[in-house]
Amino acid sequence: MDLQSLITLTTGITLLTCVLAVVGLHSYATGKAQRQALVDRLSATGQIPAAGRRRHFRGIDRRLRRTKLGRKLELRLAATGLDITPGEFFVYMLATVVGLWLIGQAALAPFFGPLAGLLGVGVAIQFLNWQRQKRIEKFINQLPEMARILANATQAGLALRTAIGMAAEEMEAPAGEELGKVSAQLAVGASMDDALSEMADRLPSRELVVLVTTLVLSNRAGGQVVSALRNLTETLEERKETRREVRTQLSQVNMTSYAVPVLGVGSLFLMDGVKDGALDRMTGSSFGQAAVIIAFSLYAVGFVLIRRLSRIDV
Repeated sequence: MDLQSLITLTTGITLLTCVLAVVGLHSYATGKAQRQALVDRLSATGQIPAAGRRRHFRGIDRRLRRTKLGRKLELRLAATGLDITPGEFFVYMLATVVGLWLIGQAALAPFFGPLAGLLGVGVAIQFLNWQRQKRIEKFINQLPEMARILANATQAGLALRTAIGMAAEEMEAPAGEELGKVSAQLAVGASMDDALSEMADRLPSRELVVLVTTLVLSNRAGGQVVSALRNLTETLEERKETRREVRTQLSQVNMTSYAVPVLGVGSLFLMDGVKDGALDRMTGSSFGQAAVIIAFSLYAVGFVLIRRLSRIDV
């Protein structure tokens, strides 16, 4: 490895380390704020102070929110529950792409720089999807408790709007946050149907759709909300156990989907380690570059197919 490649590799690793350090500090600050909010909530006052943090890259964030891409990114970030603005996420993603570009260019070959940068974009998108899916899973696990609280509140004679507000105060995130948004929308005059439907759009799942449909129909037709919620609670508990069993059975298949592309990238490092400069000679021709692109495409297709085949909707 020549001096220029060593400088490029060092610069890329330094940039990527700075990104990880910023993300780590952000996670620490967020966790500390949440802990303080929980302590204050359990205190004698019973009030939660508004905890915030200083936002970064405000100019980029304002410009990004005016675009269609920025609005989509804002909705996706809202679904993940992350305390980060679209501008901050865009800057962190851009720094990660640049860092991976420099690392791939220096550690492997110049041809792999753009591929590593493109991989950074895919990793960022996959991270958002993973955070969103994790929040949905956690919300689904809270649905039986939510239905039980709503059933107890309505059985005690409270209106459904009041029961939703009470459940928002008693439950933890993400259910408490989502019910708090519904309660706030109802307080400013939104209809029950629109508020609950918007919550179902933010966190799409079959269980939530059933719960929202039950609440909407009962509120519209004046049916027996208590009995419907009681039956729904038992059903959600059974589905919760079934989903846990299915997820356990498919854990090995999910690990295989990640192992396939990792083995492909690892083989490149092995090839370059066995014979120094092999990747430079391989990607020096159009045929070699096309072969690398096709190979990476096949690894990506294999990853997607394994994930799709192992997906079982319960």
